[in-house]
Amino acid sequence: MNAPYPNRQFDAAAASLRLFAVFHLNLAFSAIEEDQRAEVIAKCYWPLLRLAEKCGPIGIEASGYTLEEIAARDPYWIEKLKELMGSGQAEFIGAGYAQIVAPLVPWRVTEANLAIGNEIYEKLLGRRPVVALVNEQAYSGGLVGLYLDAGYQALLMDWDNPASHQQWAAETGFRAQRALGADGRSIGLLWTNTVAFQKLQRFAHGDIEIEDYLAYVRAQQGSSQRLLCLYASDAEIFDFRPGRYRTEESLKGGSEWSKLEDAFARVALEDGCALLAPSQLVPEPNAKTEPLRLETADCPVPVKKQRKYNLSRWAVTGRDDLAINAACESIYRGMMTGSAGPSAWRELCYLWSSDFRTHITDKRWTEMCRRLRAAQVRWSPPEPPPPPMPRGSALTARHFEIVTPSVKARVDRRRGLALSQVHFFGHDRPAAGTLPHGHFADIALQADWYTGNCVFEAPGEHKVTDLEWCNAHLWKEGDDLMTFGRIDTPKGAIEKTVRFHARKPQIDFDILFRWEEWGRGSLRLGHITLLPDGFDWEKLSVAAHNGGKDAETFALSGTAVDHGAPVSFLVSASHGLAMTEGWLEIGDDTNRLRVAVDRTMAPLLGLLTYRQVRGGHFCQLALSALELDDTRKPQSLRPGPRRFRFSVAAATAEADC
Repeated sequence: MNAPYPNRQFDAAAASLRLFAVFHLNLAFSAIEEDQRAEVIAKCYWPLLRLAEKCGPIGIEASGYTLEEIAARDPYWIEKLKELMGSGQAEFIGAGYAQIVAPLVPWRVTEANLAIGNEIYEKLLGRRPVVALVNEQAYSGGLVGLYLDAGYQALLMDWDNPASHQQWAAETGFRAQRALGADGRSIGLLWTNTVAFQKLQRFAHGDIEIEDYLAYVRAQQGSSQRLLCLYASDAEIFDFRPGRYRTEESLKGGSEWSKLEDAFARVALEDGCALLAPSQLVPEPNAKTEPLRLETADCPVPVKKQRKYNLSRWAVTGRDDLAINAACESIYRGMMTGSAGPSAWRELCYLWSSDFRTHITDKRWTEMCRRLRAAQVRWSPPEPPPPPMPRGSALTARHFEIVTPSVKARVDRRRGLALSQVHFFGHDRPAAGTLPHGHFADIALQADWYTGNCVFEAPGEHKVTDLEWCNAHLWKEGDDLMTFGRIDTPKGAIEKTVRFHARKPQIDFDILFRWEEWGRGSLRLGHITLLPDGFDWEKLSVAAHNGGKDAETFALSGTAVDHGAPVSFLVSASHGLAMTEGWLEIGDDTNRLRVAVDRTMAPLLGLLTYRQVRGGHFCQLALSALELDDTRKPQSLRPGPRRFRFSVAAATAEADC
């Protein structure tokens, strides 16, 4: 049932600061071993219920997986939660079956994840939640319709990151809103607040005093009524230490949960403050509130907390995120063509959990890999055949021309088969290629900018690229023209096979890295550079799926976009486009390019750069295979060469890898 929870009696109408809190429960927490789960329930989850009983209403959010794990170890906890829900002292907040970063997975996976979660909530709690906490606070407009179709009425989402890319008034962050989805529908929106939840954590951990905390809460009151989320983060960090960071506060004596009870009790005594259940604050669907679009071209998928958290964290970092994501994609493709039942979908959602992609322990990583391989054996289709072996005599000239009925291109053998110019049938001008040194007056862009090249960068080391002389061959394969080049680098050879289609305006790249070791750094491929005369720059836009049924389109004129810009020495990228249906389009109303990736080989992350500078416009798309952050722990799911497949085509053609 989807009716809101029973209301408690608050003088909420008179309160100048209406408050709510949500504690996130996750027994799949990356740094917690399975044999510690009973301890977490005893030390963290039972005290949370006591907090709700004494000081509620308190929001309690958990995945279906976590609820089942609790029920298996301590069924009385589930019964107590149901009792507190019935009295209005606790409100359950949904998440789905597993904690999946939904903007990174095909929409049917999120649809299944939400449906399985609802079945478990109904079975264990007797009801389905109406409010959801966005997993890892990773949001895209494409997710709105999926949550609405699953019966949710509102989402909890971080304020700070989307707001930093918008021109919203400050008061927007203290009001219930509606979020606009890619399909035109909207959903209720309650903001979480990074500083607020960190203030409560700091008090509980003994870093600040209660008066400091209360002074912060009082300071959030304004001249008109406001909403504030006091807490929306982990429950497992109080009276327990997961051991994920060396900087974790040590346990200093005295119960941290008792301090939380003190904080909530003291806040309740503050003039003008009232604590409510989240569902009591959700705006009505017909409320006269203009829906907000949270995503922007420069931040297409806002996420939680500090800037070190971005989409690359779960896509191309970790131990081997790219490989396990590719394996999950391959399993998914096989399931879509086979007769997959509910248990297969549960297993796939579990394998796509975010915790396996961050600070996962050695023991749990090994077990996850075992289950992943078992699912691959059951569902994954065969890998694509290797590219054809090179034929014909070796090329000797630096540049050579490619001409088919669908593609004209100029290839630079001195630069590892980089494309100097690409002209597709259907476009009146060349669309992509190389911008030579000095093209831009801006000193920051005065280097050469190529199309089709690869770059690896590691902290404190020289770049490793394929922009070198290569042994190259050119031959005909059916009606298509093929070229092959091998580039020797300090890390090993790169073998690049490029197909220029005759029957459709498309170029396929099939790149094999014969590298023994990847290390910590970033690896970016493709670097599709738009040529200045190929587009109407005032009408330029980019479109891609970020986990939803519908593609999201972003106008680029008047913006500055740099997804691949480093956040710090530790974090090498800022944002990205997930391309969850396997493609991205960029161009104007007439000429558009479609970039497609083979996600079963490697679900590459799109990093767009766009800016207007002296001398014109600069726009380049790179495909990231690896980035650096605090989760990066070099380890291979599958040793040996790595293969990447992607294509560039005129958008009117069907681009297939």
